[in-house]
Amino acid sequence: MNVIDLLEPSAICLGVETKDADSIVIDLSDRLLKSGYVKESFARATLEREKNFPTGLPLSGKYNAAIPHTDIEHVIKPALAIATLKEPVYFMNMVSPEEPVAVHVIFLLALDQPKSQVEMLQNLATILQNPQIVEALMEAKTYEEVYQLFGGSESGTNISNIG
Repeated sequence: MNVIDLLEPSAICLGVETKDADSIVIDLSDRLLKSGYVKESFARATLEREKNFPTGLPLSGKYNAAIPHTDIEHVIKPALAIATLKEPVYFMNMVSPEEPVAVHVIFLLALDQPKSQVEMLQNLATILQNPQIVEALMEAKTYEEVYQLFGGSESGTNISNIG
């Protein structure tokens, strides 16, 4: 399963302003709900999981990320929502849960198979290890640019030709 296979155009929010981590998770969850990907319980379950198993991820470049997600019973069909933020919000650190991480990029996962969660988290971790990809995502202004970045086109910079 690839990132590009899960992108939901209505849930790609670029250069947005939000007041805090919970607000962006709720906004992205609502977009997936309206598009028929998740159940009503998804946002609440994701926020609850985030309290116990934080997903803030400090990265090597100038932007950090978070990968909030929840259990498969809250998902109807798989999708990925993405937000890039004008100003960071704070998620707690995945590795050191007491440490806040200023996050500019959020990947909200809605996956319906346990195996696919592990696989997608690994795919996202690989992508996020490349500061060039993260910066290109932060600069993206349209869904098409995001789609191309994740391999939807042979032209331009995308994850299949960044080495």
